[in-house]
Amino acid sequence: MSENPFLHLDQQITGDIYTSPEIQENLARLCDEFGSRFAGTEGERLAAEFLKTRLEAYGLKNVHLEPVDYLGWRRKEATLEVLSPLEKRIACISLPHTPARVVEADLIDMGDGAPAAFERRADEIRGKIVMANSEIAPAGVRRWIHRNEKLGRSILAGAVGFIFINHYPGYGPATGGIGHKGRLALVPGISLSYEDGAYLQRLLAREGQVRVRLTTRDESAPMQSWNVVGELPGEGEEIVALGCHYDGHDISQGATDPASGVVAVLEAARALSKYAGTLPCTLRFIFWGIEEIGLLGSSAYVQTHEDELDRFRFYFNMDSAGAVKEKGVMLNEWPDLAPLFKRWSKEMAWPFEVGQSVNAHSDHFPFLKAGVPTGGMEQVKKTLSGRGYGHTAHDTLDKTDLTSMREAAMLAARLALRIASQPGWPAQRRTPQEVAALFDKPEYQEAAAFREALDEYYRTHGG
Repeated sequence: MSENPFLHLDQQITGDIYTSPEIQENLARLCDEFGSRFAGTEGERLAAEFLKTRLEAYGLKNVHLEPVDYLGWRRKEATLEVLSPLEKRIACISLPHTPARVVEADLIDMGDGAPAAFERRADEIRGKIVMANSEIAPAGVRRWIHRNEKLGRSILAGAVGFIFINHYPGYGPATGGIGHKGRLALVPGISLSYEDGAYLQRLLAREGQVRVRLTTRDESAPMQSWNVVGELPGEGEEIVALGCHYDGHDISQGATDPASGVVAVLEAARALSKYAGTLPCTLRFIFWGIEEIGLLGSSAYVQTHEDELDRFRFYFNMDSAGAVKEKGVMLNEWPDLAPLFKRWSKEMAWPFEVGQSVNAHSDHFPFLKAGVPTGGMEQVKKTLSGRGYGHTAHDTLDKTDLTSMREAAMLAARLALRIASQPGWPAQRRTPQEVAALFDKPEYQEAAAFREALDEYYRTHGG
């Protein structure tokens, strides 16, 4: 049994978190009072003010809102009409940052959207509307294939529209942003339920050709969002940051994704403020705006705080952490940190897995690209099963689990205490060359090459 130098603090933090009603009360306010908190809504503004007020009440210092200007988006009615071999209207919703447009074309079914399938069928895609489902682990693929990669590969192959089909029956259509670095997508995108998507797939398989008209009427305009920041000042110059985005999608409360992580970060801040005292490093807690349509809040923060990044010892991402079933620490390829976290798992008498991986789909990524040591609370042994209720109208407060959220808050607080107190931190900020070399590893080359190709396409084709 490893000796625990923080045993008394661990007991205070854990006991408080597990006996306080605060985490559930904060969640209820975020979801029931402020709704989806979708970027650009009144609920988002009220949620930002609420988080600021909570941090102040918990005794954090330098609590403030940092405004972020961006191209916002408003959902309007979308329609999908089958024109031949029969006439039929299919219920659908737009995907955020889709442009307002009318396109008429034949369908092509790309199934679960494996990259190899796009390469093999590239000549068939041009001029068509691509259908792809929300399965994140296509057959034969060992990594997560995100919605935006399926859309991006469709665009690169010359598709004129995109239809995203939820692979979960009974959940309705799944939403998700399809913009590119704050810009509208180059083609319109909509989402269908599993049942309606299955109908179109059967029709196409039976008839060989299906022509549809896709109409999106959505609006976009300049808007402003906010990152919410507060801290517990430390003795030294280094910073340990914990964060989670607070914006959800407009069709849902976003209770598990992301609010379960928001309240876990908030609860960790409350407990550490109460018990930790002054630590060697500053603990900074950040709630990100506009993650769901392109990591825009965290990207803006990394740009505007470039002069501080050398001081960041670690950024720990808590996106949806209260909904993670088997909570572990996923390091973003920082092998020198793994022994520390494994030692802490034994020391804390709270076994958790430690893994190494890189993905581009949450607020750790702007920090990772800037070379900052990063990781997050995730399930290390991946099931690759998908989001479940996430990004659907059914991601409501009743889907959350109080014990799971308390576990996330407790683990985050105890880890933050150790990260901030560890002498001789073994991970240093990567240089741009080292970041490039990381993405050049075989396991990340395919995804990195795709991102570069899509960036170039958007540079040359506008949008």
